[in-house]
Amino acid sequence: MVKRSDELRDMLEEEILTGQWRPGDRLEEVMLAERYGVSRTPIREALLQLSASGLIENRPRRGAVVAEIGPRKLMEMFDVMAELEAMCARLAARRVTDESLRRISEAHEACGRAFNSADTDAYYYENEVFHAMIRQAGRNEFLIEQAETLQKRLKPYRRMQLRARDRIRASYQEHEMIAAAIARGDAVAAAEAMRGHVGGMGERFNDLLASLDAAARNVS
Repeated sequence: MVKRSDELRDMLEEEILTGQWRPGDRLEEVMLAERYGVSRTPIREALLQLSASGLIENRPRRGAVVAEIGPRKLMEMFDVMAELEAMCARLAARRVTDESLRRISEAHEACGRAFNSADTDAYYYENEVFHAMIRQAGRNEFLIEQAETLQKRLKPYRRMQLRARDRIRASYQEHEMIAAAIARGDAVAAAEAMRGHVGGMGERFNDLLASLDAAARNVS
């Protein structure tokens, strides 16, 4: 059962990333509660989650406002994320146990079910589990901490890029390559597959925003 605050977070994420809320816009609890027909409590929880991901900032005397992350910084963040995830995959291939391998396989199968049902939101959540299982299989707590910190900042962008045409299919196929490399203990192949998988997300996200912007201009 998805919490109401999580639903509100997802809706606000999409509105921010597609430009319905612009950098610097204030997100007032009372206004949002009236807009979505809810109490202020789930709104407050959603804003806290958005603040943790870096999509909004809390400024003195202004409250919650939409943050501005330029395309250059976003691409730099994805570059670093790709290297951190590649390290996790490399270590997983070297250190994976039968139990860890089972969990990775189960997470991959769950992604497959979401892919077959064409459920983008379900795939996003199962995708997060798949990556988490690989991080845990690498058994480097400091690396996991660093990867998860940046992953939280990039969650909205990773979620949105899955809406690009055929992206879920490609993502699932890339997961297959990563999981297979880990299973056979090929650390180099696992790292390379993961680096390519994560590294291209930033570019795909920018491509998606460009297509959405073009569609909006055509409608107007």
